[in-house]
Amino acid sequence: MLHALVIKNFAIIEDLRIEFGPGLSVLTGETGAGKSIIIQAVNLLLGSRASADLVRTGKDNAELEAVFDIAPDSHAARLMADQDMDIEEGLIIRRVVSAEGKSKIYINARQTTLDFLKQVTENLAGVSSQHAHQGLLKEDQHLDILDEFAQTLDLRKDVAALYRQILPLKKEIAGLKAGKEKAEKELELLQFQVNEIETANIQPGEDEELVQKRDQLQNAGQIFEAVNGAVHNLYDREGSVLDQLSALSARFGRFCGTHEKLGVLARRLDEISYELQDLVSEFRSFAAGIDLDPQSLDQVDQRLDQIARLKRKYGGSLDTIFEQYRNMAQTVADIQGIDGRIEQLEQEQKGLVVQIRQKAKALSMRRQKEGLALARQAKAELGALEMGRASFEVDFSTDPCDDPSELVTEDKEKIFITGMDRVRFLLSPNPGETPKPLAKIASGGELSRIVLALKAVLCRGQSFETLIFDEVDAGIGGATSDKVGLKLKELGRVQQVICITHLAQIARYGNHQFRITKEVSDGRTATRITPLNCQEERIKELARMIGGSRITDATLVHARELLDTAQES
Repeated sequence: MLHALVIKNFAIIEDLRIEFGPGLSVLTGETGAGKSIIIQAVNLLLGSRASADLVRTGKDNAELEAVFDIAPDSHAARLMADQDMDIEEGLIIRRVVSAEGKSKIYINARQTTLDFLKQVTENLAGVSSQHAHQGLLKEDQHLDILDEFAQTLDLRKDVAALYRQILPLKKEIAGLKAGKEKAEKELELLQFQVNEIETANIQPGEDEELVQKRDQLQNAGQIFEAVNGAVHNLYDREGSVLDQLSALSARFGRFCGTHEKLGVLARRLDEISYELQDLVSEFRSFAAGIDLDPQSLDQVDQRLDQIARLKRKYGGSLDTIFEQYRNMAQTVADIQGIDGRIEQLEQEQKGLVVQIRQKAKALSMRRQKEGLALARQAKAELGALEMGRASFEVDFSTDPCDDPSELVTEDKEKIFITGMDRVRFLLSPNPGETPKPLAKIASGGELSRIVLALKAVLCRGQSFETLIFDEVDAGIGGATSDKVGLKLKELGRVQQVICITHLAQIARYGNHQFRITKEVSDGRTATRITPLNCQEERIKELARMIGGSRITDATLVHARELLDTAQES
């Protein structure tokens, strides 16, 4: 239940506090006094978006606060408990809207987000305004109303979840099938290119090794002559370097025993001689390995030409050749796996389609059953609102579809994210007339009563603790307004109801009444609200609503009679 509402620096409201009680509370006052601004404030506290235009001129920000009494096991209490919020004092929502358009939201003094605010207030209050009346003319809202009444929103969410799974699968399958023919045409070329690179069997760094080898082969003859010359001078010829070193070593060897230093030098000559012998052996081995075959150079040149051609074709370097190879090989594998991927996705889709068909059919059957109940109960409520001869129907239809690319039932009925049904409310105000869509026949007064009738029906199955009506009296008067007032009072017996009205016939049924006025002080306009706590204050306000600015004894008598009979009822 909405316990209190505080509004500061909001539009023409400077500082306002309203404390509401259980039952039916009516807000009355002249047009333009600010009654609808109060509804705007409530909507903001329930989660609608804020605008800097709503801040009172000359003020830095507007402040709104609502205090709700909530049950410990309510939806709001559970959400707050999950956030470690203390609910001992109830639910206190505060919004601060700055003149720059920024908005801050606080729940029980803790700053929070707009999304969390919407979750917490989801079932706290339902606001029905003139905008909501016009929204009833939009047939796309009728399905939402029916699902709310039928309590099929969870089943509808299951259908939506499956729909969101199937749609991407269908898109991917269609894309794979559409690209398959083109891909298969590319496959032959890709396989040729992959085979070309595989056959070449290029190794990392091979081009650099081949360039070095080509340089060696081009100089092989000169290198061979230089190596053989070194062997000849060091070892083979008479008087070679090794022969001379041996002779020197032998000459000094005779004196090693007489001169220690000379012995050391002689041993070093022996070591050099041994090292030169090893060097000669390595020169000979190296010479034996020199490739002097002219065909070897031709083979290296041919291999370098092959690699250069592949470089030109696939990117300019061995790294790009390898990268291109990996990409093309993966593409070949992907193309060759398209059929398998399509089959896998189709199997997955098939299972999901079976599920969504079952749930969509179950949802439709529940809707049709509850649609009959909604029509029956709405007709009864309309009867209590001076529309007893009206006929109200919930009309169902589906979209036949033979397109294989669409998601359909086994009976070829298109399935949407909301299920397979299209729903619209039909009305026949008078007997003998064919029921037609509301937009074509409903007047403003009829719309107001249809909204009230549907609210009366829906409140039996929903957890809204507070119902707020603005302009529920649009287009009605006389006995009809009296019936509307009685219906609001009836709703107030099970829920808190807040109603803005211009009609005394409705206001008289309120358990609580507030007069809203607009005053000018120091050149500024401000809205004031006054609780009418005694009988005489209510009689004066009802008289004003009946007779306008000129209140006579007759209007006072009439107002007293209205209030007395309402209290007796």
